[in-house]
Amino acid sequence: MGRRAINTTGQTALLEVYPVLGALPDARLRRIVESAEALRLPAGHVLFDDGDACTRQPFLVEGRVRVSKRGPNGDGILLYHLDPGGTCALTVAALLGGTSYAATGTVEADALLYTIPRDVFLELILGSPAFRLFVFSALSQRMAHLMSFVDDVVFHRVAERVAARLLQSSQPIEVTHQRLADELGTRREVVSRILERFQRSGLIRLGRKRIEILDPHALKITAPGA
Repeated sequence: MGRRAINTTGQTALLEVYPVLGALPDARLRRIVESAEALRLPAGHVLFDDGDACTRQPFLVEGRVRVSKRGPNGDGILLYHLDPGGTCALTVAALLGGTSYAATGTVEADALLYTIPRDVFLELILGSPAFRLFVFSALSQRMAHLMSFVDDVVFHRVAERVAARLLQSSQPIEVTHQRLADELGTRREVVSRILERFQRSGLIRLGRKRIEILDPHALKITAPGA
């Protein structure tokens, strides 16, 4: 493990994994090479932690980094992995906004990365349309992944609430999907997806404005505490 300047071999590897850098004018590429620092980090090393100042942009050439968020009880939830050739969305957001990290990045497989300081990163964003498109495209894809992830987490929590609500009612239940959504503070589409999943699993039978519970025991497992 250690920090050192980039060499010719490192420059070649960097351009192979991040070909967008090879399209830069010679002066900009030289700026990267002169300001970059190489880091070899073992698995388990914390690259950045929640609340740390964000000052450099990493280019991962080898290995893998796990980006996760820890809760007050110490439990962590995986947000995404950073693989060679990728861009860390949290780092980009922090560098652009001048803010601190909002999660933790841990090396999952021995890593080699090259980092450039924030001012050089911003120069590239402002001065190179190709690099700007590369970064923003990666950021857009990552945000889409995170939104899907959040929706999945929320969906499962809502599923527990839907199950609990169904178990509280006399049978059969005369209610619309919209009414259930309004009661639970969510969208009708989410409730409909949950009810259809319950029906495919044999827990309920759906009718017009009508829900019949077929397997209350299984439904109770879905709704702990109900």
